[in-house]
Amino acid sequence: METPAKPIIDSLVSGADLDREIDALFVNAPLRDYAERPRVNDFTLPVLGMGYIATYAAARGFNVGVLDAEAHGLPVQVVQDLINQLRPRWVGFNLLAPTYEVSARIAAGLDPDIRIMVGGHQAKAMPRQILLDPRFSRIEALVLGEGETRVAELLDDPRRRADLPGVMWIDPILRQPVTGGSVGASLEYLVPNIDRLPFVDRRFLAQDPYRAEDGNLEANVVGGRGCPYDCSFCGAAVSANPDITIRTRSPENILAEMDTLHGEHGVTAFRFVDDLFLGYERFIRRCMDAFTADRVGERFVWDATGRINVLYRADDDLLDTLVDNGCREIALGIESGSERVLRYIDKRTTPDMAREVVRRLTQRGINVKGYFILGFPTETREELDETVQLVYDLWDLADGQPGWFRASVFEFRPYPGTPEWGRLMKTGRYTAEQLLDYTAVDLTNDGLDEAMRQRDEFNFSVNIQFGEAPLDYVRARLVELSREQHARRARVPAQRLTPVEEEASR
Repeated sequence: METPAKPIIDSLVSGADLDREIDALFVNAPLRDYAERPRVNDFTLPVLGMGYIATYAAARGFNVGVLDAEAHGLPVQVVQDLINQLRPRWVGFNLLAPTYEVSARIAAGLDPDIRIMVGGHQAKAMPRQILLDPRFSRIEALVLGEGETRVAELLDDPRRRADLPGVMWIDPILRQPVTGGSVGASLEYLVPNIDRLPFVDRRFLAQDPYRAEDGNLEANVVGGRGCPYDCSFCGAAVSANPDITIRTRSPENILAEMDTLHGEHGVTAFRFVDDLFLGYERFIRRCMDAFTADRVGERFVWDATGRINVLYRADDDLLDTLVDNGCREIALGIESGSERVLRYIDKRTTPDMAREVVRRLTQRGINVKGYFILGFPTETREELDETVQLVYDLWDLADGQPGWFRASVFEFRPYPGTPEWGRLMKTGRYTAEQLLDYTAVDLTNDGLDEAMRQRDEFNFSVNIQFGEAPLDYVRARLVELSREQHARRARVPAQRLTPVEEEASR
């Protein structure tokens, strides 16, 4: 397979000056090898973490770029050849469970003169296994946790890894993993002040800002880092991230980024994609006070993640303030319609709480996106059906309300480092290799099923039946809900758009 010509390379590599040496190329590996089955969806979420790292490094004077191979739907061989052709000093991989094998294949074929660094959730959860993986034998730095400051130090001088906390590599003599960190190393290396980080430079992102279906120019933003909850299945669970100090940006800093994105790009809609933007009542009130003072609701619309238990306790005045300030949609991790399963995964919510929150939000014209998981460990078929029924109940509850409800449903998959991973391993029935054997599942009929096409990137499985229901049953219910959601969204009347959405769509 031929490597793309330079004009095409210019369109694939975001942010770097290709006419001079590249200090680092940060690679978001494709979720599967698109030489085997082409990509059929049109959009994927931007790699904001890489954007932060690249922006910080560029502010330090380094020539860096981002290759979002997933956004571009690139085959593995093309990614490998492209990196070797560009010959950056460093290549960095964000390792996640679904992309680990693809990343390892790419790394194994890189020119030996290119230094390799890795980070991400998989690197944090299984650093020793990764460093001892022969395909990653030339890793010179495995960075645990938030990487902005330490990556820049490594670009400045690779020998500094010995002084940097939370940076690992293989000792060349002992052939065993070692960790750097000098006495008195700055805490800023591990927990950077997020109000002092530069705003993400959007030239490093392949598809952000983007024109949304409603006509708004939309950008993804992070309002904070970390999560205080311990949901058993989640990679953001507090027990899986003991190194992360939970912190939020100041409302003034958030507003400054929103105004910058509007001024530079014309952005009128924002999507807060951090773990829990609306997850702490004290922060919500501080943020809404600042949004009110800045008249955000007259200029912008925005979406955010939220917690059911926090919004369940919120008074009517606080929910009304969200509406006044332009809140368009809140995404909620509902997960299950079974009270027992919700206790098992330590969700700290109930189905009735979800019903009440969806009712109160949609009554006020705030749309709700609910996330659900089918096939949890220990889940009975009856409990899975309770989840399916809850989705239908929430659709019916929102019908006729100013706001709508939509559902996004996933097959359960284990992530290393999470509480659920630990429970599964303790049973003795699985090996780590089995739980990491991710494969792409085509539920789109080769792209012909429009209802499933836009969620193709999320259809991954380790092909193990964890609950009582067989996988065929799990996937049949998932497809049923996805098709029904697609049909319902197509029927949303135009008059249910917000004033800003109506204006943007003209």
